Amino acid sequence: MTPGVKAYLDALPPDLRAALHDLRALLQALLPDHPEVISYAMPGFRAPGPKGRMIVGYAAFARHLGLYPHSGSIIPNIDCTPFKTTKSGVLFMPSHPLPPALVTTIIRARQAEVAAIRR
Repeated sequence: MTPGVKAYLDALPPDLRAALHDLRALLQALLPDHPEVISYAMPGFRAPGPKGRMIVGYAAFARHLGLYPHSGSIIPNIDCTPFKTTKSGVLFMPSHPLPPALVTTIIRARQAEVAAIRR
């Protein structure tokens, strides 16, 4: 865990920190070779390489947590029911975390989008 990510998570209340710690562990498992960074003031993972694009970020807010695939075209094309969504992310509560299958679907869609951009 990078110092910036550690500081971000350590500053959160225990319930938010625990929920994002679990999400982070899942993201690490899905993106094992991706550098962990702080981007747009949130922890996340960047594609490998010197100009690697952001794959995903996650954040805590006053009333929810969010997963953000750094693309406006991913979330609108995935069924995130029953979670509230925005164009750029899916929102959730610590008591109702995102299912691993949904996170995997979001990550794989973003990876495919980034791969297509590189071509």
